[in-house]
Amino acid sequence: MLAIEESQGLTLENLPALTVFTGDDLGQFEVMKSQVLKQIGYDPADLNFAHFDMKEAAYKDIELELLSLPFFADEKIVILDHFVDITTAKKRYLTDDELKSFEEYLENPSPTSKLVIFVEGKLDSKRRLVKLLKRDAKVFEAIELKEQELRAYFQKWSQKQGLTFAEKSFEHLLIKSGFQFSEIQKNLLFLQSYKADSNITEEDIIQAIPKTLQDNIFDLTQLILAKKIDQARDLVKDLTLQGEDEIKLIAIMLGQFRLYTQVKILAESGQTESQMVSSLGHYLGRNPNPYQIKFALRDTRGLSLNFLQDSIRYLIQTDYQIKTGVYEKSYLFEKTLLQIASQSN
Repeated sequence: MLAIEESQGLTLENLPALTVFTGDDLGQFEVMKSQVLKQIGYDPADLNFAHFDMKEAAYKDIELELLSLPFFADEKIVILDHFVDITTAKKRYLTDDELKSFEEYLENPSPTSKLVIFVEGKLDSKRRLVKLLKRDAKVFEAIELKEQELRAYFQKWSQKQGLTFAEKSFEHLLIKSGFQFSEIQKNLLFLQSYKADSNITEEDIIQAIPKTLQDNIFDLTQLILAKKIDQARDLVKDLTLQGEDEIKLIAIMLGQFRLYTQVKILAESGQTESQMVSSLGHYLGRNPNPYQIKFALRDTRGLSLNFLQDSIRYLIQTDYQIKTGVYEKSYLFEKTLLQIASQSN
């Protein structure tokens, strides 16, 4: 069971003496955190709750709260938020002596205090403190979901909310959201308020959900490949007026052309879509979304490997020229787009 689903059963009554909520899927982690605080009835005005932001709190105050007796109940809830000291991140808010004191507390905790730890990121399993937590705590870890898990979770969530999807609109939503937990959640909530009858169509998604920068760069690439230079210029102008920098646009285009090139090479070697996902996952250290591969395969039909490699070369050269101040960046970027367009079939 997913951590976000398992944690839905927590209440103030069945909350363990020591609970850790963690995970490097930050979208899922934040939803789980908000959900749990609501389920246990957290209220900052309630004296039986003590909340500490580890970025700002003094450890002596935390320790005093852990050891002191509750006011109006048999138990108090102490919440340590953003406890990144126990993750693989480089940030530290507590000294070594303070962390040692906290370890000693965990070895002999107060029977009248329940401790809840929220820590975004990946726990550092090499630390003794983390080993103690894993030994004694109930740990809920929001790990990055596989595509099928993501799909199943949000289908179930949508059904509970009374949302229905026409034809391939749910698939369109996932693609539009980049298969990212936080983006899907945000877009679903927006669609829920946008559509009165709760039946979501593809047109609703197109009309209601704003285009991301990646969407716009994809459109820009398609315009360049189709030699629609005036429309490409207009789109670049719109993006720069919105505050987007040419260097950022180049970086995203580079990522797109690199994926095209990788897919083209693998396709010419005879690999299937599923084999490409595996091969690229091994190379990148993470599995790419299968739909990215499907669309890249479609878009590279008719494009030569030499053209893709030249396009990457133009973009890298332009990035270097902009950063070294050779010419004005808008001129250099437009020149590169024209070079790519002139080479396309």
